[in-house]
Amino acid sequence: MAEKPALVRLDGVTKAYDTPAGRRVAVDDVTLEVREGEILGVIGYSGAGKSTLVRLINALELPTSGRVFVGDSELTALPERKLREVRQGIGMIFQQFNLFRSRTVAGNVAYPLRVAGVPKAERDARTAELLDFVGLLDRAHSYPEQLSGGQKQRVGIARALATSPRLLLADEATSALDPETTGDVLALLRRVNRDLGVTVVVITHEMDAIRAIADRVAVMDEGRVVEHGPVYDVFSKPSTAAAGRFVRSVLQDRPSRDTVDRLRRSHNGRIATIQVAEIKGFIGVLSEIFTRHGVTTELVFGGISELQERPIGALTYELTGPDDRIDSALADLTARSITWTEEH
Repeated sequence: MAEKPALVRLDGVTKAYDTPAGRRVAVDDVTLEVREGEILGVIGYSGAGKSTLVRLINALELPTSGRVFVGDSELTALPERKLREVRQGIGMIFQQFNLFRSRTVAGNVAYPLRVAGVPKAERDARTAELLDFVGLLDRAHSYPEQLSGGQKQRVGIARALATSPRLLLADEATSALDPETTGDVLALLRRVNRDLGVTVVVITHEMDAIRAIADRVAVMDEGRVVEHGPVYDVFSKPSTAAAGRFVRSVLQDRPSRDTVDRLRRSHNGRIATIQVAEIKGFIGVLSEIFTRHGVTTELVFGGISELQERPIGALTYELTGPDDRIDSALADLTARSITWTEEH
């Protein structure tokens, strides 16, 4: 299947600030695409440059160098009037909701339509449609202080969709929510993408959010995108330390250094961690290989879960037998494209 065209493209983008302490680079030479119709997750710890990246995409800030495109428009070359037009096609939701406390739920959702000069009858119909979509039609006349955190974020999503944007930016939109409510909001964002065809960029420090809904992920560290690709590929084979830390925070299928030390103290054999492969009867394949080479195994750590309907995880075994037989068994794994690491 051919890849969809890019809706957003950043080409060698750098954003730097002059501070009393010197020049601070928030985004450092980032080249990245957001494809039409996808959910892209951008993940990184605090200070990685994620929120600055969002402000560059919606042209709230312009880059120090490089170019930013949304659709066919190069934001870095547009006058302010044209930038405002581009921003109307970009919705935004925030960690702290940013609702008007003095306006009702319906008033908050309708606000962008009022600013855009949409007639009242059309405005009211669109507001009702959106509140029904997010499951809050019965709270139309409530005020934000009467809502839970999850309900407030649903209002924020409805408001962001009011002007029918092609692109929705979610900046730490679930960080202030409990796990159950987070799951509900992420499911709603998935519906926004699937049912309405809106391209979504999720900015977060929570790998669980990426795992739940993203199609692709970009990992940021110290202002740079250090790794990006399909979510399954990054989860199953992270190639950078930053990506590895995030993946381990979710899967917890590989032993930590302390766990390896404990395993080595309590087991006399060699310890090897084997990455789960998409091979039919994978566990049986492992058993057949080790048995054929005369190696005894004991599962001592790990687990298998599912990501995008594909198996993912790692299994750590104690391997007992002559070293040459263990070496030949591990070589057989490699020959079958099964990835393994011996834990020392």
